[in-house]
Amino acid sequence: MAAIKPGQDSGNLSVVVHGIGDLRLENRPVPVPGPNEVLLKMHSVGICGSDVHYWQHGRIGDFVVKNPMVLGHEASGTVVKVGSSVTHLKPGDRVAIEPGVPRETDEFCKTGRYNLSPTIFFCATPPDDGNLCRYYTHHANFCYKLPDNVTFEEGALIEPLSVGIHACRRAGVTLGSKVFICGAGPIGLVSLLVAKMMGASQVVISDLSSTRLEKAREVGADFALHVANETPQEIAQKVEALLGCMPEITIECTGAETCIQTGIYATRSGGTLILVGLGPAMVNVPIVNAAVREVDIRGIFRYCNTWPMAISMLSSKRVNVAPLVTHRFPLEKALEAFETTKQGLGVKVMLKCDENDQNP
Repeated sequence: MAAIKPGQDSGNLSVVVHGIGDLRLENRPVPVPGPNEVLLKMHSVGICGSDVHYWQHGRIGDFVVKNPMVLGHEASGTVVKVGSSVTHLKPGDRVAIEPGVPRETDEFCKTGRYNLSPTIFFCATPPDDGNLCRYYTHHANFCYKLPDNVTFEEGALIEPLSVGIHACRRAGVTLGSKVFICGAGPIGLVSLLVAKMMGASQVVISDLSSTRLEKAREVGADFALHVANETPQEIAQKVEALLGCMPEITIECTGAETCIQTGIYATRSGGTLILVGLGPAMVNVPIVNAAVREVDIRGIFRYCNTWPMAISMLSSKRVNVAPLVTHRFPLEKALEAFETTKQGLGVKVMLKCDENDQNP
């Protein structure tokens, strides 16, 4: 990675993946917004596991890095210029960025499930560039004004929070729900926050890491279950013992085969298992167990229609995502930040893209 000297004019400094293990800091031209776009000065961008995966493996499933790509999709910034057709935003507005923008009004957009549109633009998903840079243009309709009492970092965390909202909506979490969450990484933790917010009476969360389970307790888990070498059936029995019954809802956030198996065994008959984590393309699961007990298995792909709800939740202080940020790095130290994320240190690593404002 190229070193940036102190005081050097860094222009549009960007974090770019060129291929497997090849991550670079590069100066790129400052983009010009189109008629329906805004030019943003980026402030806070979180590092996602997918960013690290593209860096380490050069692909996720069918999405392959074939050309240099700017990483980053958990982001917030300030409008510095608006396109000729933009009327609802102005320079100086602080915004959170929804990274998925439909390119056409297809059947999925018409039914409100635009996240499933096969031609959707999505930040830092090949071949589309992300926003881990100083300056970035984005469709204005997918930039949401932040209230004064919501920080830039909270704005950036709306992206992972949205995964939790979409998962809990698809699961049907409601008042009194008993919920089991597999995995206490960032997505497991936001799913926990949202489940409690939506009225879940008791939430059990499991993980291999005692540090992550401690963070889960801090943000509201009723029970934190440390797992080691137990079988899926044994873990399911432990979950039932903690809750006093089997949970109606399980949210699986790891993608690991054993955890998906656990999710099926743990979920109450007639309940719902949500698959959030992405792992191997093919997994062995006790599908007959799920079938004869009418356990519904539902997938989620990113999110849709979540930013307004998330902003309302943050502005009203009904949900607190601030504790999830455990590390901060200036943009110039991006490689160090990515190494920190790769090593699994902390929960959410945040990159600060505005050299004149490193505050949350």
